[in-house]
Amino acid sequence: MSLILFAFVVRVRDGLPLSASTDFLHNKELQERKQQLKVISKSLNILPERGIIKGHELNIYFLSSKGVSYMTVCACGLPAAMAFCFLEDLCWEFTACFDSSAVALASRPYPFLEFDSTIQKLQHHYNQNKGPSLEITLVEVQEELSTSPPQVFTMEDVMMANGVANGHVDQTPASEGQNQRLEPVSAPGILSLVLNITCAALNLIRGVHLIEYTFQDDYDSLWNVLAFLVAFVCCVCQCHLYLFHTCQKKLKAITLLILIILCNAFLFDVRNIWQLIFHMSVACISTLLTLHRKLLDRNTDCGV
Repeated sequence: MSLILFAFVVRVRDGLPLSASTDFLHNKELQERKQQLKVISKSLNILPERGIIKGHELNIYFLSSKGVSYMTVCACGLPAAMAFCFLEDLCWEFTACFDSSAVALASRPYPFLEFDSTIQKLQHHYNQNKGPSLEITLVEVQEELSTSPPQVFTMEDVMMANGVANGHVDQTPASEGQNQRLEPVSAPGILSLVLNITCAALNLIRGVHLIEYTFQDDYDSLWNVLAFLVAFVCCVCQCHLYLFHTCQKKLKAITLLILIILCNAFLFDVRNIWQLIFHMSVACISTLLTLHRKLLDRNTDCGV
């Protein structure tokens, strides 16, 4: 029977999955432990470098080094020193294949999926030979664990550290917006941003130019200046709303659209009909693209 059942590599700062071993087993507890890996991976930045999460038949071991955490699900019969020896070897192999800059720049889950073959070979070696290839490595790990024992946690401890109550993450809307990512910017999105920046620049130029005449002899144009500047701010906010996730996005997007339409309606005597159509069309397209840009699914299953 295999003692090392699953291995998982994640980035410490945000829990982004980098690679994982292919899972061919359908053990119920194994699937539960893999789900728990998701919760643990979100807490790694506040957990110690080494740790053990005890289970009924399966334990989770993790080792963090240089911004990357190496995690494994093993049978309870496997000695802790052997599990950490496996993680040390896994760390060495991963570091030899990928540098820290590649890890830091990764933006999508499982960018190093090809590392699965290396994990499988290492797993097979440990499961077949019941240990590492060099006995001295196991002795060194045993000595290190005796002088600095890994902390033992329960899932309740990890969930409390991660701010989880009753199985649900307790996040404020502000923190949730900061931690979630949107889909990559599309070609129409880039075009919308360019047009929105153009509209913002035109509004600012017209507004500043009109200020010169307003303070000289025509105070009646003050409201036109205000309309240009409000339209400018709204265009900038539309760009920000498209690029970054925020709470109440739909309400904000519609509010900005209404303000831009009202400003351009107020400037009916200053702009011709084609200018008004251009500005309002850009605002409508930007709003539509903002509302249709979805969040990336960060709850990708750990199994590959």
